[in-house]
Amino acid sequence: MDYQLYIANKNYSSWSMRPWVLMTACDITFEEILTPFAGTAIQHAFREFSPTGKVPCLKHNDVLVWDSLAIIEYLAEAHPGVWPADKQARAWARSACAEMHSGFMALRDECSMNCGLRIELGTPSPALEKDLTRLAELWAEGLDRFGGPWLAGEAFGAVDAFYAPVAVRYRTYGLTLSAQASDYAERLLEHPAVRSWVEQGIQEPWRDEAHEQDCLRGRRILADSRQV
Repeated sequence: MDYQLYIANKNYSSWSMRPWVLMTACDITFEEILTPFAGTAIQHAFREFSPTGKVPCLKHNDVLVWDSLAIIEYLAEAHPGVWPADKQARAWARSACAEMHSGFMALRDECSMNCGLRIELGTPSPALEKDLTRLAELWAEGLDRFGGPWLAGEAFGAVDAFYAPVAVRYRTYGLTLSAQASDYAERLLEHPAVRSWVEQGIQEPWRDEAHEQDCLRGRRILADSRQV
């Protein structure tokens, strides 16, 4: 097996989720190597395989790729289905991935990923409201322009994998989106690769207190579907 994908907990790690979901959806065979978050010791543990001490990290024979977007581009060189074949759709999908990669800071900050919890969000901050408005706008543009059911057309690809963690946050925090955006988020959650990630995350035995508290911030837990 040529590809080795280094990830952290499926319950928490949105960055790990993106290449894992894409590779699973595209039938790209890989070996999963999971190192759980473990408080302050984690960066040292991650440095064993990642030069930045972060995940995800892809190893392919003698090649090491340590950024989620770079991993997607590396995979695209050998697997045509990663990006759309159409030039315009491909340019749009790349731009949307880059926007997710570097933006939506309030969404990341206020709605940390947790596959197993349902949390009462309360009143969103203005910054989060702005992110959600942009998210619905972006998704509508892709779906309307390229005909759906996925963001860049008929086939699930990198841009959908990049927004899969947003769908998890949508469910965890009960985020309010437009009808079209909500339908797309639900469609993402039902995709076999996304559903598999979430189900495995729920079954994980590990808890990381820093991630748990970052999710809660004094907010009320509505449900916890984790098994242990």
